[in-house]
Amino acid sequence: MPAPSYRALTAALLLLPATALVPTAGAQAAPPARLLRAGDLDTLSLRDAGRRIAYGDDSLQFGDLRLPPGLKRGARAPVAIIIHGGCWISGFATLRNTAALADSLAAQGVATWNVEYRRADHPGGGWPGTLTDVARATDYLRVLARQYPLDTSRVVAVGHSAGGQLALWLASRKGLPTSSPLSTGTPLAVAGVVSLGGVTDLEEFAARMPAGCGRGAVMLLGGAPASLPERVALASPIRRVPLGIPSAHVAGAQDGIAPDSVRAAYVRRAVAAGDQTPVNVTVPGGHFEVNAPRTEAGREVLRQTLRLLGLSPR
Repeated sequence: MPAPSYRALTAALLLLPATALVPTAGAQAAPPARLLRAGDLDTLSLRDAGRRIAYGDDSLQFGDLRLPPGLKRGARAPVAIIIHGGCWISGFATLRNTAALADSLAAQGVATWNVEYRRADHPGGGWPGTLTDVARATDYLRVLARQYPLDTSRVVAVGHSAGGQLALWLASRKGLPTSSPLSTGTPLAVAGVVSLGGVTDLEEFAARMPAGCGRGAVMLLGGAPASLPERVALASPIRRVPLGIPSAHVAGAQDGIAPDSVRAAYVRRAVAAGDQTPVNVTVPGGHFEVNAPRTEAGREVLRQTLRLLGLSPR
């Protein structure tokens, strides 16, 4: 009897009930999908590489500006400031890590300013340079708006991981005392902030991950949080509420940097301080899926960012 052809076998399989194709209890299950890593994000394709523009004199004080395609003559685009993570120290991430996210937001009608900055182990970085770099990059949008069609009255800050802490801090700096080393003049107002697996409590984070990414928080502050309470009060997001603007927190279910319990603690503190309840969304994946626009997590980030700007997904 001749062996059945491949086509016949395929047809027979299609006629089987779905339960017949489910592995039995003794069968080996397929391994779970691998979570994305930081390096994976650097390989994502880009539609637009952006315009690289310096906002300061240091070689790390620059950003990539992307404008939405098809912007009508005379129109000005809302802006998302994008801040990458990397534990506040070099070697883990650059602005390439958030380039695909910035590119996808631009395709949705939002101008994006994906910024680089000095980290704590760079000359001039740490306290206060890392924070003031991000502040100056933000305020530089006023200069960019003289040449490019940017609406500086509709700006949101979007930050990943350590960049989430920086984005939340940006939203709070209007309340900084003028004598603070973090004060850089008149802050450009932001209308909302989206934290992607962001660090919301520097004290908690440094204590929870002392041998890992938490050491970057110590380096950012210039010492152990317990020994620098004034700096913690000026820089830790949970100590800077109320923001007075809406915020959204998006993190993967397997994200060990920003677990739901820590995000929920921030939400409770923000509400108690008078903020409207921040959106807290748990999405599939780990720490990096939120930066990948084609994942479910990345699509949620796009939705939350557009929502804060009053836009609908295209």
